[in-house]
Amino acid sequence: MVKQLRLVAIPRLAAGGRWRVEAMRAYSEPCLLWFTKGQGRITVAGTTRGYTAHNAIFIPAGVMHGFEVGPQVFGTAVFFGSDCSVTLPKEPYHLRIRETFTAQELNVTLDAILRELNSDSPAHERAAQAYLGLLGVWLERQIAKATPEQPKPDAARRLVTRYTALLEREFRSGLGVAEFAAQLGVTPTHLTRCCKQTGGRPASALLHDRLIFEARRLLSETDLPVNLIAGSLGFTSAAYFTRAFQHQTGKSPTAFRRGP
Repeated sequence: MVKQLRLVAIPRLAAGGRWRVEAMRAYSEPCLLWFTKGQGRITVAGTTRGYTAHNAIFIPAGVMHGFEVGPQVFGTAVFFGSDCSVTLPKEPYHLRIRETFTAQELNVTLDAILRELNSDSPAHERAAQAYLGLLGVWLERQIAKATPEQPKPDAARRLVTRYTALLEREFRSGLGVAEFAAQLGVTPTHLTRCCKQTGGRPASALLHDRLIFEARRLLSETDLPVNLIAGSLGFTSAAYFTRAFQHQTGKSPTAFRRGP
């Protein structure tokens, strides 16, 4: 099934548990996070930064990310859909919008998209796509304006970006940090040092985060037996998976599936 354009209030992304936004994982479609109130930290491709109101963060499909959502955080997430025809950036960007008019321009565009998506007027889908095209133009212009201010990624950030991309592709393989580091041509120690430098967490934490997010998702959204979930995530046994899951979440897989 092809994923379609949709707008979601950022607090709703955490419905069913804050782990749904805080754990490192990737979407199969591009996403724009527009924060209008509150603050927190967001990690994109292994690099952690603070965000505040009027921050727009574009995340391409397949890029690992996770962010804090406190009770005072509000905004909109735009999911572009996996068949989006609008020209979008190939790299992630964190835009700090300082001009009131520029923020208002984005708010008006998002309101127009949502209005057309919820409409039954003739050609409402085409109208929504037209406004989405304007959103793509807005992004392109803000990125061009911000580019001179954006520091070029150093060697550590480039390595961690490669690691998170590899991790997203192969986290189900059962490989450990040492094997991932070997594929990247570095030592596990160097990879962990770079992960701590850019995101404040070791390479193993990113791997465990991704595995446990997927485990939680499968436990919440499917009826797959625990042993099959363990095997699909590269764990050598259901018992090992259960220990790892309980260590990370404080609950056994069965207890998590039952809910609060």
